[in-house]
Amino acid sequence: MSVKQAVRQQYQALVDLAQDGNLQLPAEGWIRTVRKALGMSGAQLAGRMGVTRARIAQAEQAELQGGVTLKSMQATAEAMGCRFVYAFVPPDSIEAIIGAQARKKAQAIVATAGKHMALENQAVSGNRTEREVSRLASGLMHEMPSDFWQDK
Repeated sequence: MSVKQAVRQQYQALVDLAQDGNLQLPAEGWIRTVRKALGMSGAQLAGRMGVTRARIAQAEQAELQGGVTLKSMQATAEAMGCRFVYAFVPPDSIEAIIGAQARKKAQAIVATAGKHMALENQAVSGNRTEREVSRLASGLMHEMPSDFWQDK
């Protein structure tokens, strides 16, 4: 196996990981990684897209800097025989994200009430405080008031 073939196989492995749901940006960006996995030169990709080789280099740099457009990513993917996918991938379930926000808001409410109660010598125990946070969080998750995503 030549060095060129080994390098192409490494790029192919990176691209295959994405197909399995691992959507982490490769160090060289998706455009360059997929292009190299295909064994396609920048000039060849440029020819397929009807642009200059310099434009491909600019697109690869823009991707790494966060300045590439979705439209250009779509066109580039199609030119390489790929499907472009744009997604938000939460680190946990949506329900868990909502639950964490509800808990955060409930803790803030209980903390504010706790300060007022402490001023009146009516502070409550930690166990009771935790139960109240859980109760409030459950209600907030169910109701999702209009200020649910406001942190203040």
